[in-house]
Amino acid sequence: MKLGISVLGSGSQGNSILVHSETSGILVDAGFSRKEILARLEILKINPSIIKAILITHEHEDHIKGCRVLSDALDLPAYMTNDTFRYLQQNNKTGSKKAIFDPGTSFMIEDFKIEPFAVQHDAIQPVGFVISLNGTKAGIATDLGHMSRLAKVRLQGCQAIILEANHDIQMLRDAERPLHLKRRILGRHGHLNNQDAIDSFDEIISETTRYLFMAHISSDCNDRNLVRFLAEDKLKKMQRTDILVHVLDQTVPLDTVWVSIQ
Repeated sequence: MKLGISVLGSGSQGNSILVHSETSGILVDAGFSRKEILARLEILKINPSIIKAILITHEHEDHIKGCRVLSDALDLPAYMTNDTFRYLQQNNKTGSKKAIFDPGTSFMIEDFKIEPFAVQHDAIQPVGFVISLNGTKAGIATDLGHMSRLAKVRLQGCQAIILEANHDIQMLRDAERPLHLKRRILGRHGHLNNQDAIDSFDEIISETTRYLFMAHISSDCNDRNLVRFLAEDKLKKMQRTDILVHVLDQTVPLDTVWVSIQ
């Protein structure tokens, strides 16, 4: 059975990724309004009824904006860590159906195996995920200041890897942004820069890897063409030109990519 990856959008203004089969799926983050999520699903010709649950990586608005309303509207459980739930509950941002998981403890949602893992980001209890269906795996690590050993190990063996490449360091330093914000982004609990993302390929790409999705790209401190060039150039040096690179967009959803174990 193939695993579908449908990216509704990725960036500082909203993040949402549907990992699915032809009949059921898991929405990773709901960083757009309910209306926008449904509109983007319609563009992709995906019936929202296939969504069985929402997974939340962390509590920042660009990942949870539509969570409460969408969860209630579609009667979906929203899965999150306990600390993330407590924060969202205090701020009236949780729906009526919730499910708590521990980072590092895997669980099942229908036929999908979910393996959450801790990442380093300036959030309460942020996580990435490996989602698998009949052995086909998609790894998601989109908000992290650096690639920890744990994150690298978890992403190994995935057929598809969705990885942050947030900013070009020099472009960020030259940007007209407050100094404290630059320091936050550049810190070890901020966002992953292009070079660190590309350097991690040596450790996270395995023989089974077939797709790379470069995610959470800054609109003013990065360049999507640059990200593509760096990723494809690195893969060429690794003699892995068989891997297809997708550079994700904030405003335009990506047509479904079907991934298989073969």
